[in-house]
Amino acid sequence: MSEYFHRNLPHYHLPNAAYFITFRLAGSLPVEVWKKLKEEYENEKRSLSGKFKGNELREERYKAQKRHFARFDALLDHPNDGPRWLAEPRFAEIVVRELHTLHPDFYCLHAYCIMSNHCHLLMNQQDIPEPPPSGDEKHYTAVSHAMRLLKGRTGYACAKLLGRKGAFWQHESYDHVVRNEQEFMRILEYIANNPVKAGLVENWQDWSYTYINPNLL
Repeated sequence: MSEYFHRNLPHYHLPNAAYFITFRLAGSLPVEVWKKLKEEYENEKRSLSGKFKGNELREERYKAQKRHFARFDALLDHPNDGPRWLAEPRFAEIVVRELHTLHPDFYCLHAYCIMSNHCHLLMNQQDIPEPPPSGDEKHYTAVSHAMRLLKGRTGYACAKLLGRKGAFWQHESYDHVVRNEQEFMRILEYIANNPVKAGLVENWQDWSYTYINPNLL
């Protein structure tokens, strides 16, 4: 597995893998809050490197990554400021249409949840060919290509609807390779229950912008 950094977040892109991806609106977290969160995570990883080695270190880093994501997502679920355009159906519907349009040519769509300022996506890259090399990205993969299309098309349409220029989505996304079937099901449940956890609905089926592939139900 190769690790590289693109716009400050770690990405692990493997062929034929399932991915849990979270992407958010530009400005949805204050810069100082995001910097503090990132620094805490980097400090924790350095501390772990001095205490563990080999498989034990990988497992502890995995746990640290989960804690980091939990803090990150909690901030997004209960925002104090920042844009919340996706709470409006006219913007959420644009994202929904594109999520389904890209399936199955660019990914296999398993699940998603659209919140007011971010989206969770669970998809699979099995049998999706790698795209031609991109001149501006050293590590351009099928995942990179799918996310560029998704964020590019929806960002353009939403910005046009807003009548404004500038980034609609934050450049980086949170990408996580699903390790096994147990984790896949845990993430699926996490996505479905995100609006419930945020106190927006009592049952996940009541949230208009949660989708679970019927084959998984």
